[in-house]
Amino acid sequence: MLTDLDLDALWDYRSDYTEPAGFDDFWASTLDETRAHPLSVDLEPVSTELVTVDVLDLTFAGFGGHPIHAWLRVPRHLPGPLPAVLQFHGYGSGRGAPVEDLLWASAGYAHVLMDVRGQGGRHAGGGATPDPVGTPPSHPGFLTRGIEDPREFFYRRVFADAVRAVDALRTLDLVDPSRVGVVGASQGGGIALAVAGLVDDLAAVHVQAPLLCDIRRAVELTGTEPYAELTGYLAARRTAVRRAFTTLSYVDGVAFARRATAPAWFATGLMDDVCPPSTAFAAYHDYAGPKHMQVWEFNGHEAGGPEDLAIALAEFGALLKPYRNEGQQ
Repeated sequence: MLTDLDLDALWDYRSDYTEPAGFDDFWASTLDETRAHPLSVDLEPVSTELVTVDVLDLTFAGFGGHPIHAWLRVPRHLPGPLPAVLQFHGYGSGRGAPVEDLLWASAGYAHVLMDVRGQGGRHAGGGATPDPVGTPPSHPGFLTRGIEDPREFFYRRVFADAVRAVDALRTLDLVDPSRVGVVGASQGGGIALAVAGLVDDLAAVHVQAPLLCDIRRAVELTGTEPYAELTGYLAARRTAVRRAFTTLSYVDGVAFARRATAPAWFATGLMDDVCPPSTAFAAYHDYAGPKHMQVWEFNGHEAGGPEDLAIALAEFGALLKPYRNEGQQ
């Protein structure tokens, strides 16, 4: 069933989210603090039985100088420099195994899949990156860690890590730094949208059912995880509501969308009960660059799944121009 507004109302919907006055200074200082640490990029080849894709273990310094792990997958025997796609995974998952997620490398891109620090213990996608920062009491999960102080909030560290992943990717000789796109679904879509707002020269963006958009509305509409972590936390800490939503206002995808200029493709399912479609539309409507919204009427949180990824491949191909065999158009 529909979980939100009908399609006509979604096209008309506009969020009443108000960004904090110090939003830009907050993120500028966060990135300055993060970039004060050496980037410390390291690449280690990984042995696999793959014959068309090489896999490397990429490590770089994220927020606080903490080591962040990612897989770098590159199509074997293609001449560089290559266009690159930086992918962020879903909530609670991780970068997974070296032989997974071969789509983008198979399409001719250098593909990086970044660990979200501290995650990787659910949804079968193992991670290798701890979060060494402790936080005050929180609800089980990640969404409430440090939520009463914007500077201590978990996603401040994650978004800074993600920007540093772009920095690290662009140092690699095999990558064309002018042809970098970001992609993600759910939590990954929220991270990709944040990077699009914080890095002003990306080439393309694709977000499916993004988390962390129009957050107050999302919490009021859905009782599923991970937004249910917020309601559980605030039910126990009744006097923290204002502080919590002030912190969340610094990571809302609507604010990042207002600052993003790269061509972007959004996707949402009208039956999504995890990230309500109106919250994806909220970010879409405020997105400052060229944009397209793909609506999947009878899909939920998968937001079109492989059919939507096929659209992304075609659109990214037109912009990032991955290598093609001689004579192929």
